[in-house]
Amino acid sequence: MIPIAIFFTAEAVCRFKPLRKFQKYVLPFLNIFTFLYLLKVCHYIGIEKDKILIAFLIAVVIAFFLYKHLLKIIVLQVLFAITAIFSLVSTVGHFTSISEAWREQPDTIAAVTFNKSPNVYLIQADGYANFAELKGGHYNFDNSEFETFMQQQNFTTYPNYRSNYSTTIESNVTMFNMKHHYYNKAIDYNEIYNGRNMIITENPVLHAFKNNGYKTYFLTETPYLLVNRPKMGYDVCNLPYSDMKYIRNGAKRTKEIETSLKIYSEEKIPQPKFFFIQLLNPWHVTSVNNAFKKKEEERETYLKNLQETNKILQRSISQIKKTDPHALIILMSDHGGYVGMRHTGEKRTKNMDRDFQYSIFGANLAIAWPNDTKPAYDANLKSSVNLFRVLFTYLSNNKSYLKNLQENGSYLIIKKGAEKGIYQTIDNAGNIVFTPLEQLPF
Repeated sequence: MIPIAIFFTAEAVCRFKPLRKFQKYVLPFLNIFTFLYLLKVCHYIGIEKDKILIAFLIAVVIAFFLYKHLLKIIVLQVLFAITAIFSLVSTVGHFTSISEAWREQPDTIAAVTFNKSPNVYLIQADGYANFAELKGGHYNFDNSEFETFMQQQNFTTYPNYRSNYSTTIESNVTMFNMKHHYYNKAIDYNEIYNGRNMIITENPVLHAFKNNGYKTYFLTETPYLLVNRPKMGYDVCNLPYSDMKYIRNGAKRTKEIETSLKIYSEEKIPQPKFFFIQLLNPWHVTSVNNAFKKKEEERETYLKNLQETNKILQRSISQIKKTDPHALIILMSDHGGYVGMRHTGEKRTKNMDRDFQYSIFGANLAIAWPNDTKPAYDANLKSSVNLFRVLFTYLSNNKSYLKNLQENGSYLIIKKGAEKGIYQTIDNAGNIVFTPLEQLPF
């Protein structure tokens, strides 16, 4: 409606005598510029000033030379729209037919009753590679200073832990639902349908904490998980929707979380607390296939971000330990850092190199168990899909939940080097494989 209003207003203004000589160009210019701008929004989320300038210049040239052909241009655009309707109907039909039956739990874990209620802090550092992976492979980085700090804070590390999926949304949807989605068994996806709502609005993990009397907090550096403005399922969020911009992908840091963490960790309330704290760093190598980018440059950028992330984590963990010495603190990541690649798109090509796969899936996990009461069954902490199933077993002291541990496979959508499809590239035991999803026994 806004472009239509602008069109009518601009055309009316140009009827005044001083502007009348420009009148024949106004509607063609606005038509072409709006058309190109909307195409830009579809392909490039964000303001993208350089692309807007290109759209502006193209619109000026077309308006000047082809203003007499405006009706022909409009007819062509109408034909584009009619053609797009078929795609729209197909897309809407696909999404409305997606089943969420996969979210159903095989037992009563969604209604779990805790018999211990420490404050729980889940700190997710996006793309933070597993400590074991950082020592070698494509990373080859000495992270001993931060590892020593973690040991001093009585964290247990899990060198064989990894993610099941390769992106933030996919990985978190699985973690908070304690089940595999297998990309909804579709290779033409952009993101898991309804993914942010399954993370922020409602999921079995959030329900379990609330059902056990916890006050819940979502503290985030960025609006990455909030860009579609899902109904807020947490009691507290440090980033109100009124502070968020539209037409953004939310991937750029907008707010530090340490001040909010201090305020809410020191908050005196009769309830136990659950915190989901999201840091969108150290991130990963670029998502853009840029011929001028080199693997080593991407590695150096990643490691620089990692060191900055370490500083934030040290301050945050120290704050929690000072305020809440008996808390359950989980430091984890959603996936690895993709170091060793020029861009993340390389994951779409078949590659059975061990370091390549673990650069994608080698996620970090370290846990400070309250009063050093690490359970004997923590060996089941092998991948993100089972993280909360093991934690809820610990909090409830009900080992029957371990009977329904999910398989720990890691999955990629492959489009090059093999038949297009969804493949398991790391199996339940951590071995490198290349097995089509439809050939797996589940």
